[in-house]
Amino acid sequence: MKSDSEQNQSKPVGRSQPNVTSAKDKQQPASGDLNTPLVASTYEQPNPVGKRETPSWFRDVVSLLVFIAVVLVGAWLINHFVFQSFNVVGPSMEPTLEGEGGTSDRLIVNRLPVTAAELAGKDYVPDRGDIIVFKNPLHGNSVGGDEYIVKRVIGLPNERVTVNDCQLLVYNEEHPEGFDPYESFDNLADNDDEINTCVEGDGTDVTVPSNHVFVVGDHRISNYSMDSRNGDGRASLGTIPLYDIVGPVAMRIWPLNKITVF
Repeated sequence: MKSDSEQNQSKPVGRSQPNVTSAKDKQQPASGDLNTPLVASTYEQPNPVGKRETPSWFRDVVSLLVFIAVVLVGAWLINHFVFQSFNVVGPSMEPTLEGEGGTSDRLIVNRLPVTAAELAGKDYVPDRGDIIVFKNPLHGNSVGGDEYIVKRVIGLPNERVTVNDCQLLVYNEEHPEGFDPYESFDNLADNDDEINTCVEGDGTDVTVPSNHVFVVGDHRISNYSMDSRNGDGRASLGTIPLYDIVGPVAMRIWPLNKITVF
């Protein structure tokens, strides 16, 4: 048995210690509630002020507008840099192309050679015999006419073209005596010789400028085609600047029974 002095020595000396309750003790349920399950605490999740979910109809409208814009831009790029489509109007290119009657020919013009030349900083120069579409140099003046015209390339830059006695001749360094270009064309209609028995325009004598071409419609008899010929006092388009050329005709896609690759 310890004396009073020994009992006093076993107690810590200093300030009295406060009662401390541990977190474990706090979580201990009351004696009468030992079977009460613990419930996880929940917290309120407030939405940020001004932030709302976008309505589904609005997202649909935006998606539709973006789709339309992409289609329009794509169509514009294709139409200006890849190919364009034109209808033939009038008889000037008969019998190769039909532009009168119930059905007009529908053409696809290849823009790629022109685009490539522009990217290289050069003028596009078509080949002799190419059927090309170009801007009408007389469009908007008193003569009028369609904005775009289709003809065949006959004379190239710096060449001389003449028409006399129903015959068209081209003069250049390789052929100082002149030659008939139609003899070498392989994309004329099968009945071209039967229809075009004469090249009208006697007196035509044109030296093609360095940045132009000389064009003639395939319907060469009478006055069916107004082109670069200027003889016999006929109306003329003059020579065509290279920068006005849209491109060579690549294909006829309509009518279906006349689909042709040029």
